[in-house]
Amino acid sequence: MIRLAVIAALLAAGSALAQPQATPAAAVTRLDRISVEVVGTGTPVILIPGLSIGREGWRATAERLKGRHRVYLVEVNGFGGSAGGANAGGGVLAGIVADLHTLIARDKLVAPAVIGHSMGGLVATMLAARHPGDVGRLMVVDALPFIGTILAPGSTAATIAPRAAAIRDRTAATPRNPVPVTADPGGIWSITPAGRIQVAQWSRSADPRAVAQALYEDMTTDLTPELAKVTARPFTVLYAAGAGPMVAPLWENAYRGSPATLEAVGGSYHFVMLDQPAAFNAALDRFLAN
Repeated sequence: MIRLAVIAALLAAGSALAQPQATPAAAVTRLDRISVEVVGTGTPVILIPGLSIGREGWRATAERLKGRHRVYLVEVNGFGGSAGGANAGGGVLAGIVADLHTLIARDKLVAPAVIGHSMGGLVATMLAARHPGDVGRLMVVDALPFIGTILAPGSTAATIAPRAAAIRDRTAATPRNPVPVTADPGGIWSITPAGRIQVAQWSRSADPRAVAQALYEDMTTDLTPELAKVTARPFTVLYAAGAGPMVAPLWENAYRGSPATLEAVGGSYHFVMLDQPAAFNAALDRFLAN
């Protein structure tokens, strides 16, 4: 059941499409694979959204933090209504990591907190593992080091690649849908109809080609061997426990032997920050104060 739900969510992320919520161009710095909006003052926090979601997915969190933190709102090119550019081709995840590494060096950020949701959590972990000096503390929100663990137990990045390629090709061929989302699209994005509609609105403007390539790379990337390279502390993994206690072993096994500390959030599906904002904000405050 969990496997089917995740596949449905991955496919929906590639095809559920919203009207862009534009950010003033003057507030945005554009790099090869991402763009970044900076708000607030204080110690740096980098927020990375998930597959097909623009920076607006983290807007409420940024507004809450900007009084005491300098918040970097990341958006992957091709998501949130932006042009996909090079992200319609290969090297999306590595390109995002390279841009973040450049950004951190350019702005001379010292031990920033990096927080990523879903695919953004995978990217955040990749950054922390491959550039340990770039990340002071790391929070991963509902992202596994290898999604194949759910899609096909016992699989590897190589064995799941053909399935991922087929999903990529179908997603890339999906036309954009300009009609606003007003009805509950279903799925496991959020535990509430309003949350599912919001997520669909956020994602509707995404470039299907960029989503397709990012999805393929997300499915075929296994960071499990690299988890031990993460030196960021704390290294916190928040995961949604709305499906019940059976999900705990999945997450514990995925991160077993790593420096990560796992925290379950009950009454939540994939978008923890939408479903349980009080619990998410409390966990975020502990993470940033630790």
